[in-house]
Amino acid sequence: MAQQDESAALYPLAAEVGERLRGRGLTLGLAESCTGGLIGSLITDVAGSSDYFMGSAVTYSNEAKERVLRVRHATLVEHGAVSAQTAEEMARGARRVFGTAVGASVTGIAGPGGGTAAKPTGLTYIHLSASGAELGERHIFPADRIGNKRLAAEAVLRLLLRYLEEA
Repeated sequence: MAQQDESAALYPLAAEVGERLRGRGLTLGLAESCTGGLIGSLITDVAGSSDYFMGSAVTYSNEAKERVLRVRHATLVEHGAVSAQTAEEMARGARRVFGTAVGASVTGIAGPGGGTAAKPTGLTYIHLSASGAELGERHIFPADRIGNKRLAAEAVLRLLLRYLEEA
């Protein structure tokens, strides 16, 4: 029941993002890694989301990031899959793949393992790419795996909302 309650709490945020996208006549494409499609699921929980949501590429592996989103191999080698640079290339790739006005991405270490001193569990990078706008954020979320995925999804929705309020 707690999982449903937490997802329901994100529904108004996804609905608001959708209203803003529709009101501005903008379309959205996503590139998700650590959230595994959660953001796309939240967006499509809103009836009528096909008016503005074109799709989400869940690119969990480095190979998928390269092949689907065209994240440069050199970026992954030099900075890693969990980096601001990779998140930026993922968001741009989402715009290109889905032919959208706005692309947003997320990559991170959901946990419980996989973290290091330099890149701890919960480290997440999100990015938004639009004409004339490149916005990125770095977060370290303190929850368990499911909680970190939800917090990352919420952060992407909030970044989208901030952009849509200011654009």
